[in-house]
Amino acid sequence: MNVLQVLKALHYEAGNRAYIRQLELLDHTPTLIKARLLVVPNLFIQVYRNDRFDTTNLVLIYNQQRVYARDQISEKWHRHPADAPHEHDFSSEGQRFITLSEFLDEVEQVIAAMDLP
Repeated sequence: MNVLQVLKALHYEAGNRAYIRQLELLDHTPTLIKARLLVVPNLFIQVYRNDRFDTTNLVLIYNQQRVYARDQISEKWHRHPADAPHEHDFSSEGQRFITLSEFLDEVEQVIAAMDLP
């Protein structure tokens, strides 16, 4: 997944998931993108991709706190589980490659399980 693919996926997902109210592009260059998919003012998904350093961060944030995340650094993925978002899950499930669409499917489950707005 590179910056261009992430940008296309952001626009697609923002237009096809009813709970996403707005797409905010915070930073965008040919090798970097940082964006937010707003659900409500204090609940959003932050998406960051840096092609130069081969880094991806997908994070669900509620009240300025990480609730759930998946990170990729140099082809290695890990997960920050919803029940312990400060921890790193390097299990086979935690390390698997994930698309933005798959992450948003997981986010929907987390939002429902935690009864977030």
